[in-house]
Amino acid sequence: MLPRAVINQTIERFPDYAGEDFEVSPLEKGGSERRFYRIQAGPGHSMIVVKYSSQKEENRHYVTIAQFLAGTGVSVPKIYFHDPEEGLIWMQDLGEEDLWASRLSPWEQRRPLYESSLQEVCTMHTAATRRLEGSQLQLEREFSDQLYLWEQGYFFENCLRAHFRLEEHAVRRYADLPIFHDIARHLASLPRVLVHRDFQSQNILIRDGGAWLIDFQGMRPGLAQYDLASLLYDPYVTLHDEERLALLDHYKRTARHAGMEITGDFDAVFYRCALQRLMQALGAYGFLGLQKGRADFLAHIPAARRSLREVAARIDGLDEFVTLLDSLP
Repeated sequence: MLPRAVINQTIERFPDYAGEDFEVSPLEKGGSERRFYRIQAGPGHSMIVVKYSSQKEENRHYVTIAQFLAGTGVSVPKIYFHDPEEGLIWMQDLGEEDLWASRLSPWEQRRPLYESSLQEVCTMHTAATRRLEGSQLQLEREFSDQLYLWEQGYFFENCLRAHFRLEEHAVRRYADLPIFHDIARHLASLPRVLVHRDFQSQNILIRDGGAWLIDFQGMRPGLAQYDLASLLYDPYVTLHDEERLALLDHYKRTARHAGMEITGDFDAVFYRCALQRLMQALGAYGFLGLQKGRADFLAHIPAARRSLREVAARIDGLDEFVTLLDSLP
């Protein structure tokens, strides 16, 4: 879409804006194929316009998920108008500050922002999950052993083989290790809650000192620890071990207060989810960097690989995999 088309579409849906001086600014948004625009009509009047393709099923469900989450107490942008035929959404402009923007700030300033983020996602895991039955929401496929195995395969194919150029037989040797199949089966056997699916620093906006969630169209039943791992092992941000553990403890206290049962194996499941999430992220970086021409994503591979090595070393049975990660150039 061109700026003039964005303006025309906006005036058609919001006639009161006719005659205003519009300013349209395209926004970059990670690896998304959607297009985002900030449209300003005079002082203090701005909206975000999203243009999406119906080819990706989850894009069509963003609005209904946003309205559902808002009704359960999760802080998400307000939807002003949705035109599903045109693939256009007008929604609240929450500003430009995301959690990632605070990555270089002192920990005492970042910590309350992270705690607010964990509060919001905990509400998704608890209050929103309890409201799911009967909601008739259309969600993406739940986390199953097949989805976990797909994430692993995404890593082996797009990161190890395509990026690090391992031979096919070597990739298969590691992909077929029984421990990976055991992890997938174990995680798939655990009770599920609603998870964000891409809960990282650039998908959390900060407004008035509080966190607001965006890019939740991939929400589905899964494990709370997967969302925690996505944030606490976010390759875009460096967290120290003591900071990560403090946030993990904060989430567990918040979740208990919200009625979630925190079992004795919570931390062990967290590290297995971190393994899965980092493998998925590394696969995405390889795919976006090599297949989609987004070389900027390749720059995140070293940090994600270091975190993957750290997590894998905490899990029994992955010694051979840790050795592989140490040997990569």
